[in-house]
Amino acid sequence: MRFCAVLILTLFVTCSPAIAFTSAEEGCGAGSCADCHSLSTNEAKELFKGLQGEVVSTDFAEVPGLWRIGMKIQDKILPVYLDFSKSYLISGNVIRLNDRKNLTEARYRQLNPVDLASIPTDDDLLLGNPDAEKKIIVFTDPHCSYCKKLHAVLLQAVAKRPDLLFQIKLMPIKQSSKEISKTIACNKSMEQLEAAFAGEPIPATDCETNTIEQNMEIARSLDIRSTPTLILPNGQIAPGYKSLEALLNLIDQAKVAENTVKQ
Repeated sequence: MRFCAVLILTLFVTCSPAIAFTSAEEGCGAGSCADCHSLSTNEAKELFKGLQGEVVSTDFAEVPGLWRIGMKIQDKILPVYLDFSKSYLISGNVIRLNDRKNLTEARYRQLNPVDLASIPTDDDLLLGNPDAEKKIIVFTDPHCSYCKKLHAVLLQAVAKRPDLLFQIKLMPIKQSSKEISKTIACNKSMEQLEAAFAGEPIPATDCETNTIEQNMEIARSLDIRSTPTLILPNGQIAPGYKSLEALLNLIDQAKVAENTVKQ
């Protein structure tokens, strides 16, 4: 998904949209947003009448003073925002400054889980129990330092949990790892992948395979642009390195977003 340009906002809202937040001991300034503000999906549908798309969800956004609206357009659900005065529709990226996380993109991925059945896994490298209940797809690059760190965590995870299987797809972003990835894919060798992570030379192979091109095309179709990236059993995409505790919590706690009407 390609989002609109970053939108920088300064909003000052409380129970009365024209008044800034206060530190009063009683009233809206002293409680949570839910104490003073409400928005049902049916109300949002009325407000957005005439606009493209269908309102399917409403909740509080991470940004104070904003509602987060799920708008279904064709076969995708897009997050947009509405201010507490219910007068301004905002479409664009919301970036959390302390960690530079794109909250809009994260919400989009949550609302639009990957259809795992559409992803071929026959050529993946397998790490863990082939009969495991929970299967996680991993996009990795043999010359990516964070991929190397995550791979060590994956080894710890399968040693600790027999209910996990990591299906590893080689996605050589670095130019230096393209031929190595092809060799590993041709031999379907986990040992060679781990040797590559260790910086050991990998002998070239004469075999031909389209596995790497296929993996790159899958990544492009899912807007996966970096390694390592995980696709969890519920279809949620989780980019970046994770510690063992964070990884296991992510796998166990992730749930598919419920696009149900909130009254």
